[in-house]
Amino acid sequence: MIGPRKKTDVDVVKDVLLLVQEALPDSVFVKSLLFQYEERGSLSRRQLEGLLGKAQKLKQVPPARLATLQAIIQKMAVRDKTPPSQPAPLYEMDAVTGELINSILARYPQHKRILFFQAKYSNHETLAPSELTELKRLHKLLIRE
Repeated sequence: MIGPRKKTDVDVVKDVLLLVQEALPDSVFVKSLLFQYEERGSLSRRQLEGLLGKAQKLKQVPPARLATLQAIIQKMAVRDKTPPSQPAPLYEMDAVTGELINSILARYPQHKRILFFQAKYSNHETLAPSELTELKRLHKLLIRE
């Protein structure tokens, strides 16, 4: 009968933790990290960075283990605490369109189609390309510059 399968995975974090604990047996920080790692099975990015800082100062930890620990840290997600940037406004008022509307309404204040364009413009609604063409055509006909 074949016995239970032996676990062949290499646990670099635990190896580094044990090596650092051997070198610094009185370190409360290392003891708490080892306890948390055994309880939860993982450490946070900041905890791993602290462990790496301690391990880099020791000669007992092989450079290959340090490199692997650095790779594990770099692979982890980074939480960005910066506030999200403000989104760009959905509609920006076109100054040229506003000037066209105002110049026509200065001469013809009751022009219904231009009043319609002004209502859309002041409500921050985009004018369709056909409406912009019509506005320019009406401006050319009515103002004649």
